[in-house]
Amino acid sequence: MARLDALSIDLRTTGKDKLAEEYGKVVENLQHIPLASQLKNTDLSGDPTSGTVEAKRFVNKVGKEYGTARSAGKADYIKAEPVVIAINDDTEYLEEVEEKDLKTYGVAGLIERRTKNHQDALAVELDTKFFAEAVNEGTSFTSAAQNPSIEDEIEEAIQEIETTKNDFVQGVPRNMIEVVMSPAYYGKLRNKINSISNSNELGQVRNYEQGTFNNVNVYSNVFLPQGINYVVMVKGAVAQPIMTSIYNPAKVDLSDATAFGLFAYKGTKAVTPDLIIYNGSVVSL
Repeated sequence: MARLDALSIDLRTTGKDKLAEEYGKVVENLQHIPLASQLKNTDLSGDPTSGTVEAKRFVNKVGKEYGTARSAGKADYIKAEPVVIAINDDTEYLEEVEEKDLKTYGVAGLIERRTKNHQDALAVELDTKFFAEAVNEGTSFTSAAQNPSIEDEIEEAIQEIETTKNDFVQGVPRNMIEVVMSPAYYGKLRNKINSISNSNELGQVRNYEQGTFNNVNVYSNVFLPQGINYVVMVKGAVAQPIMTSIYNPAKVDLSDATAFGLFAYKGTKAVTPDLIIYNGSVVSL
């Protein structure tokens, strides 16, 4: 069993603890690194270990003349539309390393480097699938104006969501609307953002850049589907529950290699597709 501790590089007896500690950081960071984690729906019910969770949308109540319920002998039932999110997307981030390589490779901090790579790879997966679902379930949007300026086009798209009215919403406050743009489109808008007093809090925030435009959060993200210029959506429009499990160091059968890594169990589903619009056309690779 001593060889498992070689995963700590310095051959002390802390291999498993070291790995658990590093993957603890991975799990914690996944709450902050992917942009999807900032925008996803977290108002979910149910036990993820059962294989599904559920989000509910409640129908707006319409007022009736006083005395209606008394005359009918009952009030109206609450109407809700459940959205079931299946946790049916399973991935693994497993690697193995030969004992000889650990002793001769001479790379300091191997565990930190590899767990950081697993974290970043999973973050890319989460963002990519989140925005693919948004585009797949959202509605295509094109400006009604001919050759609009970038700021007019984005404002028009924001208003498209802001003025939505249906059984579930009667307009959407701007502080609930998020705009996610390709770097190319964000670059076009950046000068306009910078010119707005007290609203250009720009700066690199992990793997995306964030600012505000007309009181709406605006993000640059490289994980939109190729060919999509921007997505405008209500925060919480897509749910993405995720569970993770650490694979602690274990010897590979009939070898001198040790395997370690991470399993991720998740689901991605649009909860309010009526509150998602996008511009552009997905380019098939």
